[in-house]
Amino acid sequence: MELNDTIRTYRLFSGSYDFVFGPVFHPGRKAAVRIANDRPGQRILEVGVGTGLSLPYFRPDSRVVGIDVSAEMLERAKRRAARLKLSHVEGLHLMDAENLEFPDNAFDAVLALYVASVVPNPARFAAEMRRVCMPGGTIVIVNHFLSDNILLHFIEKRLAPLARHIGFHPDFPLDAFRRESGLSIREERPSNLFGYWKLLRCVNEKRAAVH
Repeated sequence: MELNDTIRTYRLFSGSYDFVFGPVFHPGRKAAVRIANDRPGQRILEVGVGTGLSLPYFRPDSRVVGIDVSAEMLERAKRRAARLKLSHVEGLHLMDAENLEFPDNAFDAVLALYVASVVPNPARFAAEMRRVCMPGGTIVIVNHFLSDNILLHFIEKRLAPLARHIGFHPDFPLDAFRRESGLSIREERPSNLFGYWKLLRCVNEKRAAVH
Protein backbone atom coordinates (compact mmCIF):
# COMPACT_ATOMS: atom_id res chain seq x y z
CA MET A 1 0.00 0.00 0.00
CA GLU A 2 1.07 3.59 -0.62
CA LEU A 3 1.33 5.89 2.39
CA ASN A 4 -1.50 8.10 1.13
CA ASP A 5 -3.75 5.05 0.81
CA THR A 6 -3.02 4.12 4.43
CA ILE A 7 -3.72 7.64 5.68
CA ARG A 8 -6.98 7.81 3.71
CA THR A 9 -8.12 4.41 4.96
CA TYR A 10 -7.52 5.25 8.61
CA ARG A 11 -9.18 8.62 8.22
CA LEU A 12 -12.30 6.75 7.07
CA PHE A 13 -12.07 4.18 9.88
CA SER A 14 -11.08 6.53 12.73
CA GLY A 15 -14.63 7.11 13.95
CA SER A 16 -15.67 3.45 13.92
CA TYR A 17 -12.31 1.76 14.56
CA ASP A 18 -12.87 1.02 18.25
CA PHE A 19 -16.23 -0.60 17.57
CA VAL A 20 -15.23 -2.60 14.49
CA PHE A 21 -11.66 -3.55 15.37
CA GLY A 22 -11.63 -3.21 19.15
CA PRO A 23 -12.92 -6.36 20.89
CA VAL A 24 -11.91 -8.82 18.16
CA PHE A 25 -8.28 -7.68 18.37
CA HIS A 26 -8.05 -7.30 22.17
CA PRO A 27 -6.46 -10.73 22.83
CA GLY A 28 -3.53 -9.90 20.56
CA ARG A 29 -3.10 -6.47 22.08
CA LYS A 30 -3.07 -7.77 25.63
CA ALA A 31 -0.65 -10.59 24.84
CA ALA A 32 1.72 -8.31 22.95
CA VAL A 33 1.84 -5.74 25.75
CA ARG A 34 2.37 -8.46 28.36
CA ILE A 35 5.37 -9.81 26.42
CA ALA A 36 6.93 -6.44 25.59
CA ASN A 37 6.29 -4.83 28.98
CA ASP A 38 7.58 -7.60 31.22
CA ARG A 39 9.88 -5.60 33.50
CA PRO A 40 9.59 -2.44 35.59
CA GLY A 41 10.81 0.91 34.35
CA GLN A 42 10.86 0.12 30.64
CA ARG A 43 10.64 2.72 27.90
CA ILE A 44 8.49 1.27 25.14
CA LEU A 45 7.54 2.40 21.66
CA GLU A 46 4.26 1.39 20.05
CA VAL A 47 4.39 1.82 16.29
CA GLY A 48 0.91 2.44 14.90
CA VAL A 49 -0.74 3.24 18.22
CA GLY A 50 -4.02 4.05 16.44
CA THR A 51 -6.76 5.18 18.82
CA GLY A 52 -4.75 4.00 21.83
CA LEU A 53 -6.68 0.81 22.57
CA SER A 54 -3.55 -0.89 23.94
CA LEU A 55 -2.43 1.98 26.20
CA PRO A 56 -4.38 0.95 29.35
CA TYR A 57 -2.66 -2.47 29.37
CA PHE A 58 0.87 -1.21 29.99
CA ARG A 59 2.39 -1.28 33.45
CA PRO A 60 2.00 2.01 35.35
CA ASP A 61 5.77 2.12 35.95
CA SER A 62 6.53 2.03 32.20
CA ARG A 63 7.11 4.99 29.86
CA VAL A 64 5.15 4.51 26.66
CA VAL A 65 5.59 6.47 23.45
CA GLY A 66 3.12 5.95 20.61
CA ILE A 67 3.34 7.03 16.99
CA ASP A 68 0.86 6.92 14.16
CA VAL A 69 0.58 8.25 10.63
CA SER A 70 -3.09 9.20 11.07
CA ALA A 71 -3.81 12.49 12.82
CA GLU A 72 -7.43 11.50 13.34
CA MET A 73 -6.55 8.22 15.06
CA LEU A 74 -3.86 9.91 17.13
CA GLU A 75 -6.25 12.56 18.40
CA ARG A 76 -8.51 9.80 19.72
CA ALA A 77 -5.53 8.17 21.42
CA LYS A 78 -4.67 11.45 23.15
CA ARG A 79 -8.23 11.83 24.37
CA ARG A 80 -8.21 8.25 25.67
CA ALA A 81 -4.95 8.80 27.57
CA ALA A 82 -6.30 11.99 29.13
CA ARG A 83 -9.68 10.50 30.02
CA LEU A 84 -8.16 7.44 31.68
CA LYS A 85 -5.35 9.48 33.31
CA LEU A 86 -2.68 7.21 31.86
CA SER A 87 0.38 8.84 33.40
CA HIS A 88 2.69 6.21 31.89
CA VAL A 89 2.03 7.60 28.40
CA GLU A 90 5.09 9.74 27.74
CA GLY A 91 4.06 11.03 24.33
CA LEU A 92 1.90 10.43 21.27
CA HIS A 93 3.35 11.68 17.99
CA LEU A 94 2.36 12.01 14.36
CA MET A 95 5.10 10.06 12.60
CA ASP A 96 5.83 7.70 9.72
CA ALA A 97 6.76 4.17 10.85
CA GLU A 98 9.38 3.98 8.10
CA ASN A 99 11.10 7.20 9.22
CA LEU A 100 11.11 7.25 13.02
CA GLU A 101 12.33 10.50 14.54
CA PHE A 102 14.09 8.86 17.49
CA PRO A 103 17.78 8.18 18.12
CA ASP A 104 19.29 4.71 17.95
CA ASN A 105 18.68 2.40 20.93
CA ALA A 106 16.07 4.73 22.44
CA PHE A 107 13.65 2.02 23.65
CA ASP A 108 13.81 -1.17 25.70
CA ALA A 109 11.04 -2.73 23.62
CA VAL A 110 9.04 -1.96 20.50
CA LEU A 111 5.67 -3.34 19.44
CA ALA A 112 3.62 -2.98 16.28
CA LEU A 113 0.03 -4.22 16.31
CA TYR A 114 -1.73 -4.80 12.98
CA VAL A 115 0.69 -2.51 11.14
CA ALA A 116 3.13 -4.69 9.17
CA SER A 117 0.76 -5.33 6.25
CA VAL A 118 -0.31 -1.70 5.82
CA VAL A 119 3.09 0.02 5.59
CA PRO A 120 4.42 0.64 2.05
CA ASN A 121 7.82 -0.96 2.77
CA PRO A 122 7.74 -3.67 5.46
CA ALA A 123 11.53 -4.16 5.34
CA ARG A 124 12.13 -0.47 6.02
CA PHE A 125 9.50 -0.53 8.78
CA ALA A 126 11.27 -3.47 10.47
CA ALA A 127 14.70 -1.85 10.05
CA GLU A 128 13.50 1.28 11.84
CA MET A 129 12.11 -0.76 14.75
CA ARG A 130 15.42 -2.59 15.05
CA ARG A 131 17.34 0.70 14.94
CA VAL A 132 15.46 2.40 17.78
CA CYS A 133 15.29 -0.72 19.97
CA MET A 134 18.12 -1.53 22.36
CA PRO A 135 20.40 -4.47 21.50
CA GLY A 136 18.80 -7.56 23.02
CA GLY A 137 15.48 -5.74 23.40
CA THR A 138 12.11 -7.24 22.57
CA ILE A 139 10.19 -6.51 19.38
CA VAL A 140 6.62 -7.82 19.21
CA ILE A 141 4.50 -7.89 16.08
CA VAL A 142 0.88 -8.96 15.78
CA ASN A 143 -0.40 -9.19 12.23
CA HIS A 144 -2.33 -11.20 9.68
CA PHE A 145 -0.20 -13.27 7.32
CA LEU A 146 -1.15 -15.29 4.26
CA SER A 147 -2.94 -18.41 5.45
CA ASP A 148 -1.67 -21.97 4.96
CA ASN A 149 -5.27 -23.14 4.63
CA ILE A 150 -5.95 -23.80 0.94
CA LEU A 151 -9.41 -22.18 0.89
CA LEU A 152 -8.37 -19.11 2.91
CA HIS A 153 -5.20 -18.82 0.83
CA PHE A 154 -7.31 -18.71 -2.34
CA ILE A 155 -9.68 -16.08 -0.91
CA GLU A 156 -6.83 -13.89 0.35
CA LYS A 157 -5.14 -13.97 -3.06
CA ARG A 158 -8.40 -12.94 -4.70
CA LEU A 159 -8.79 -10.03 -2.29
CA ALA A 160 -5.25 -8.78 -2.87
CA PRO A 161 -6.16 -6.29 -5.67
CA LEU A 162 -8.54 -4.59 -3.22
CA ALA A 163 -5.77 -3.93 -0.68
CA ARG A 164 -5.91 -0.15 -0.86
CA HIS A 165 -9.68 -0.22 -0.24
CA ILE A 166 -9.81 -2.75 2.62
CA GLY A 167 -6.84 -1.30 4.51
CA PHE A 168 -4.30 -4.14 4.48
CA HIS A 169 -2.62 -6.74 2.30
CA PRO A 170 -4.59 -9.98 2.77
CA ASP A 171 -1.90 -11.90 0.85
CA PHE A 172 0.98 -10.82 3.12
CA PRO A 173 3.37 -13.83 3.34
CA LEU A 174 5.17 -14.56 6.61
CA ASP A 175 8.17 -16.24 4.94
CA ALA A 176 8.90 -13.16 2.84
CA PHE A 177 8.49 -10.86 5.84
CA ARG A 178 10.79 -13.04 7.93
CA ARG A 179 13.44 -12.97 5.19
CA GLU A 180 13.22 -9.28 4.31
CA SER A 181 12.78 -7.85 7.81
CA GLY A 182 15.96 -9.29 9.30
CA LEU A 183 14.07 -9.88 12.54
CA SER A 184 15.17 -12.70 14.82
CA ILE A 185 11.82 -14.37 15.49
CA ARG A 186 12.04 -16.48 18.64
CA GLU A 187 8.38 -17.36 19.03
CA GLU A 188 5.38 -17.53 16.73
CA ARG A 189 1.91 -18.15 18.09
CA PRO A 190 -1.69 -17.87 16.82
CA SER A 191 -3.65 -14.89 18.07
CA ASN A 192 -7.20 -13.52 18.19
CA LEU A 193 -10.32 -15.15 16.78
CA PHE A 194 -9.67 -18.65 15.35
CA GLY A 195 -5.91 -17.94 15.47
CA TYR A 196 -6.23 -16.09 12.15
CA TRP A 197 -3.55 -13.60 13.21
CA LYS A 198 -0.02 -14.34 14.43
CA LEU A 199 2.02 -12.93 17.29
CA LEU A 200 5.76 -12.80 16.65
CA ARG A 201 8.16 -12.36 19.58
CA CYS A 202 11.54 -11.18 18.34
CA VAL A 203 14.87 -10.41 19.99
CA ASN A 204 16.74 -7.44 18.58
CA GLU A 205 20.04 -9.00 17.63
CA LYS A 206 22.41 -6.17 16.83
CA ARG A 207 25.62 -4.74 18.17
CA ALA A 208 25.45 -1.76 20.47
CA ALA A 209 26.42 1.52 18.84
CA VAL A 210 30.04 2.56 19.34
CA HIS A 211 30.49 6.15 20.53
